[in-house]
Amino acid sequence: MVPKKKGKPESKPVASSSSQPARQPPPNWPAFTPLIPESHLALEELLPGQIVTIRNLWTATLCKNYVSFLSSLPLATTPGKPKKGHAVRVNDRYQIDDAAFAERLWTETALKTLVQTQPNELWGGDVIGLNPNIRIYRYSKGQFFDQHYDDYNHVTIAGPPSTPARTTWTLLLYLTSPATGCVGGETVFYPDPPKKKSKDPPPAPCVVGPEVGLALLHRHGAECMLHEGREVLEGEKWVIRSDLCVRR
Repeated sequence: MVPKKKGKPESKPVASSSSQPARQPPPNWPAFTPLIPESHLALEELLPGQIVTIRNLWTATLCKNYVSFLSSLPLATTPGKPKKGHAVRVNDRYQIDDAAFAERLWTETALKTLVQTQPNELWGGDVIGLNPNIRIYRYSKGQFFDQHYDDYNHVTIAGPPSTPARTTWTLLLYLTSPATGCVGGETVFYPDPPKKKSKDPPPAPCVVGPEVGLALLHRHGAECMLHEGREVLEGEKWVIRSDLCVRR
């Protein structure tokens, strides 16, 4: 049974909160090269106001280099039994607060330029950067993320001056795909069903398969759609996660 979206936060399955990781030195992230020129990229709305994609934000070579690098990080497996009110997630992850990396991902790729081609209303405000809380996800064969909603967070974007911000859209950057041996692992979004008295059939889910270098943006918070990460059937799904942040 699909859980109701409305109600108190604890009444719906949510992603684990972005609790602050222990202070640790940031990794020596590789350079963002090579990249496709911004003029060759475009932002595509898969579902108006809800789901946006950017194909080839990262090249296949850059993704391959990052998978090799990320494999050396100390990933931790998520607990098999989640806290009450949290969705079941089975994967390996690495999490760190790294404002410099978030700024690089925002400004050294085409992300900032493409996001700013759209009106602020789409993003829920004036986008000023990415959430400095960076998460790396690896889903191996048999791992998945059950149906859930992504909540928003209050964060601070480094300055000067430092700026209070709120997250509004989830950013997922896929580094692997069927072309690299990853089978399954699709991100599936479920539109709200018709009202009880409606004779309309339930809307079809929106399925986004892992694609090397694809950036997927989807609205979160109160307007978040129910979604899941399907089980990986073969290979590994690697994802870099952050969020768009608007001024508050």
